[in-house]
Amino acid sequence: MLNDIEFAHKGFFWLFAAIPIMAAFFIWRRNSLNANVKFSSTTPFSVFGNSWKIYLRYVLNAFKLLAFAAFIFAMARPQSSTSWQDVSTEGIDIVMCLDISGSMLAEDFKPNRLEASKELAIEFIEGRPNDRIGLVVYSGESFTQCPLTTDHSVLKNLFADIKNGMIEDGTAIGNGLATSVSRLKESDAKSKVIILLTDGFNTAGTVPPLTAAEIAEAFNVRVYTIGVGTNGMAPYPFKSPFGGTHYQNIEVKIDEPTLEAIAEKTGGKYFRATDNESLREIYQEIDTLEKSKIEVTEYRKRSEEFLPWALAGIGLLLIDFIGKNLFLRSIV
Repeated sequence: MLNDIEFAHKGFFWLFAAIPIMAAFFIWRRNSLNANVKFSSTTPFSVFGNSWKIYLRYVLNAFKLLAFAAFIFAMARPQSSTSWQDVSTEGIDIVMCLDISGSMLAEDFKPNRLEASKELAIEFIEGRPNDRIGLVVYSGESFTQCPLTTDHSVLKNLFADIKNGMIEDGTAIGNGLATSVSRLKESDAKSKVIILLTDGFNTAGTVPPLTAAEIAEAFNVRVYTIGVGTNGMAPYPFKSPFGGTHYQNIEVKIDEPTLEAIAEKTGGKYFRATDNESLREIYQEIDTLEKSKIEVTEYRKRSEEFLPWALAGIGLLLIDFIGKNLFLRSIV
């Protein structure tokens, strides 16, 4: 809820320019009404000092100026504005389906494909606070690391825990996709999306990738597929039997025709990422393609607030009137 002051007739603020003119007039009038008497010496009068009535005249003139300023604020019609919003969200349910097979340790991405994919997926999640997002991981088989949730802090912690070796090695793309569909089939979201990331061919599992794609199509689930890996050769770390790690360049082989077919069948899109920056741009494009619809209705209530200013102006003029007639009565 937001409370602030707005003015309906701001043009009256131009009258503030008259205040210096009025102040100059009061000073001129005060000097023009003073009577002058010449004395050979003012020393005998110095013991009396200045009368407090002299200062009171200046104070009362200041009250007139303040009263004028208060009336300007009153005429500008200050209004307190109370507003609140009704927000309705047409959410999107998204499952991140991540390959964690041994080949994801290749270091053509920095620090490697798996860590880069995790980091950039978390960036994607942080930009979608209104969506339910889940996580499925797969290698030789697949499992749900996190069901659909809006608690993205928990989801990001589970992302951080992912590592190669959690399950037996292999690349069960079909199983990973089928498990992701099973997390979405009961969803009543307006849009159901899977982002499937892999760096190879389907080599394991019991569900062929295109069969899983048909299941996704049947449940109206759109699949965006991402192939990760540089063009050509990529350095892959191997553990030495004598301790330490050595690297060998391995040819990058991604089943792009199958990934393209999955995306086409489900109404999604296939992307190829060859480094960290291109993968970041892919997530940004998917983020643009799958925007949550947020409807905002704003309600506003205004209350007139001129009365305190008007009363303040009247009160200041009343003080001026009483001061002049009670303490500063003159025959002029």
